[in-house]
Amino acid sequence: MQIAVDAMGGDHAPGEIVRGAVAAAREKIAGIILVGDKRRLEPELKPLHPPASLEIVHTEQVVEMDEQPALALRRKREASIIVATRLVKEGRAAAVVSAGSTGAQMAAALLILGRSGKIQRPAIATIIPTLKGPKLLLDAGANVDCRPEHLYEFALMGNLYAARVMGIREPRVGLLNIGTEACKGNEQTLGAYNLLKGSPLNFTGNIEGRDILAGDTDVIVCDGFVGNVLLKFGEGMAQALFTMIGREIKNSFRARLGAALVLPTLRGLKKQVDYTEYGGAPLLGVQGISIICHGSSNARAIKNAIKVAARCVEQGLVTGLGQLPGVNGEGEVVKCQPH
Repeated sequence: MQIAVDAMGGDHAPGEIVRGAVAAAREKIAGIILVGDKRRLEPELKPLHPPASLEIVHTEQVVEMDEQPALALRRKREASIIVATRLVKEGRAAAVVSAGSTGAQMAAALLILGRSGKIQRPAIATIIPTLKGPKLLLDAGANVDCRPEHLYEFALMGNLYAARVMGIREPRVGLLNIGTEACKGNEQTLGAYNLLKGSPLNFTGNIEGRDILAGDTDVIVCDGFVGNVLLKFGEGMAQALFTMIGREIKNSFRARLGAALVLPTLRGLKKQVDYTEYGGAPLLGVQGISIICHGSSNARAIKNAIKVAARCVEQGLVTGLGQLPGVNGEGEVVKCQPH
């Protein structure tokens, strides 16, 4: 299995990206194709003594984080994320991993790989740490304006991912809403509720924001606007809490004495909420595996993202997504014809 890694994308590229890719290659998670400027990659690789299975595909263009994705893809046809995605389309790589511009990665996936089966809108599926282990949230930012049928499709894709990749038997699917009652919400959530209620999914109804971390719902469905805000709020909240804990410990001698006893526990807790542990988020609904990483991903996050990509390939995720039904403009479920 070969995984294409966009070596030029991310806040810490190419150094951290290269180190994470080399670590994955050493652990034989997958064969690695680093896509980027050879002149910048080789000095990073040399001291790491990478295995022979790692190769470089040279390209000098990069889509910057502040560039408009569609325009950048037209002007920079040899940008690293485009070349890496093209390798998947051509069959040279089984998946692409990038910590670069999310918009550019999504645009490249849609233009080069295309949509899966009857799915209208691809969605970013991200892991949420809860009291009962990691759960899945989608969409985390790919679609800010959604219709009820789009949320229904997100639920279908999330259910498949949770079952195949996360190993959750009969995933419980919930619709994020302002109340648990079936009559609550806006036109979008009311319509999605009716579609999900009549579906074969293990739909448990609406879920409120305060209930997410309890972990009783395996797949949380929402539009990308809500999902992205929720995700970033949670990330900021975790960072703030650990900062406040550290501040209180420094301000009290008694707390400093107690900290020595609870430090291992705090480290374990921090590990549970650390995004680097989960690697990256798959873009579900395209004809290939495309893993989106946090912009500030370090080597550990990249290595774990490559693990996620390999797992998706091993579990036949693309084939499964291509067989999912869709929903037409009249709200009717449309089966996907097998190839």
